[in-house]
Amino acid sequence: MENVISSRDIQVERKHFFLEFRENDRGRFLRITEEAHGRRNTVIIPSTGLAEFQQALNEVCDESGL
Repeated sequence: MENVISSRDIQVERKHFFLEFRENDRGRFLRITEEAHGRRNTVIIPSTGLAEFQQALNEVCDESGL
């Protein structure tokens, strides 16, 4: 069974993003779900990789001038 520790919703143009930090018997993870045009796509990032994921995202944004 999964427990939601923290969650946020973000609306960007016609896309809706759900960010949920969850925990189950295998550990903690971030689930990012995108909903657009009635379809959903999900990415799950284990907590052990969150710092690296965040660093890579920041680098991509910095390099693009965002």
